[in-house]
Amino acid sequence: MLFKSLLILAAGLSGFVNAKSSAGDSVLVVVEPSKVGDYSIFFNSLKEKGYSLTFRSPKEESPVIIKDDVPSFSHVVLLASETKNFAKDITPQSLVELLSLNSNLIVGLSTKQTTLSSLAAEFSLTLPPPGTPLISYFPERSEPPSVIPITVPATSSPILSKNLSPVWYSGIPFALGDNPLLVPILNAPSESFAAEVDGGSADSIVDAAEKGGEGLWAGSSLGVVTGFQATTGARITWVGGVEVFSDEFAKKEVSKGVKSGNAEFAQDVAAWTFQESLVLRVDKTEHHLVNATGPSEHYTTNDQIVYSAYISKFNPKTSTWEPYSGIKDMQMEFTMLDPHIRTSLLPVPGVPGKYSVTFRAPDRHGVFKFVIDYKRKGWTHLHSSTTAPVVPPRHDGYPRFLSAAWPYYTGAISTSIGFFLFSAIWLAGDIKESKKKGSKSE
Repeated sequence: MLFKSLLILAAGLSGFVNAKSSAGDSVLVVVEPSKVGDYSIFFNSLKEKGYSLTFRSPKEESPVIIKDDVPSFSHVVLLASETKNFAKDITPQSLVELLSLNSNLIVGLSTKQTTLSSLAAEFSLTLPPPGTPLISYFPERSEPPSVIPITVPATSSPILSKNLSPVWYSGIPFALGDNPLLVPILNAPSESFAAEVDGGSADSIVDAAEKGGEGLWAGSSLGVVTGFQATTGARITWVGGVEVFSDEFAKKEVSKGVKSGNAEFAQDVAAWTFQESLVLRVDKTEHHLVNATGPSEHYTTNDQIVYSAYISKFNPKTSTWEPYSGIKDMQMEFTMLDPHIRTSLLPVPGVPGKYSVTFRAPDRHGVFKFVIDYKRKGWTHLHSSTTAPVVPPRHDGYPRFLSAAWPYYTGAISTSIGFFLFSAIWLAGDIKESKKKGSKSE
C-alpha cells in the first residue's frame, strides 16, 4: 500500500516537473473572486501541467505584476472582462511593458467598453461598438443567438489540436488588421454577424463600418480568438468572450452525446500563449570552407562556403529542448545591404536538428552577413545574423595566365617584337649612312 502511494506521488510530481512552459511556470490570474469557480476546469488543467497559479481580484494592489522593472510572473491571465477600473499597476502601458519583458498574456474582452478595449487597437484589432456581440441563427438550436457553436476547421491553425469538437462561444468579434504579427486562432462562422442585442445601436455599427472599412461586421473574416506574437517571442492572446474558458461551456454538449471542445480548446490556447507549443530556437550556427572544419576569419571571392544551423524545439512533456528537423521551407541569405545570395537551408539527413547549405561566395568583396529570418504564423520567429568579411584574392592568388586574355598577350608581344625590329633597322640604317659619308670625304 505504501509503495503504491509512493508511485502515485512520484507520478504527480513528475507531472509538475515535466510539463512546464519554456518561459516559466508562474501564472497570475486576475479574476473576480466570486467567479473563480466558474473556470475551475481550465484552472485545474493548468495546475495539472505544473503551473503555479496566483489569484488576484482586479482592484487589489498586490501582488504587483511588475516590480523593479522585472515581471513578477511569467504569464498573466485577465478574465475580469467587465471590470472598468483596475488597480493602478494594471494599465495598457504596463501590459505592453510586460510583453516587452517577455511575459505572456491572455486577455478576455466583453461587450462593454473597458480599459482593455482601448488596448486592443494597439494590436491591430478593431472592436465593434459597445453592446454588439456576435450572433448567429444557424444551426437551429435552443440556445440564444449569442451562444454559438463554432466548428473548428481541420486546417485552421497549427495551434489547435486535430479533430477538435465544435467550440461554444459567446462574446464579441473583432476585425483583424494587416499586422503580420497577428496569429488567427479561431474565426467567426461565415453566417454570423455583430448585432445590437446588448444595448447597442444599429447606427453605431453602420458608422463604425463606414469609418473603419470593416465591412458589415459579418462573416468568417472576423476573429473571435486571435494571438499576437511580438518580435521578442512573447505572446498575447485576445479572446472576445471569457465564457469560452468556463465550466458551463466545457461541460455543454454541442449535440446529443457529443461533448464540446472548449476544455481542449482552452488548453491549446494556453499552451501556445504560455510558450509550450510551437516554440523554436537557434542553438548555434557554423560556417567554414568546404573540406575544412573550423571557421575562417575571412573568405575570398568565389570560395565554396558551408553554412550550418542547429535548431531545437521545446518539448513540454519533458521540459527539454530537442533537435528539430521538421522545417522544410527555411532560407539563408548572404547579405551586404541587400541579399546577394538567397538559398534554401534544408535539414541534413541523419543529423537531427542540423540544417546546412553549400554555396559559392559572390564575386564582390565587403562585409557580409549570414542571415536566417524565419517567420511563420504561430511559430517562434527564428533570427540569426553572423558577420563574415569577403576579400579579393591576394596578389599571388590569381592565375599566372588567363586563357581569355590571350588576344591581349599576343598584342603586347607582337608590339614589343615590332618595336625591337623597328629600332634595330633604324639604328642599322644610321650606321650605313655614316659610312657612306666617310668614304665620299676621302
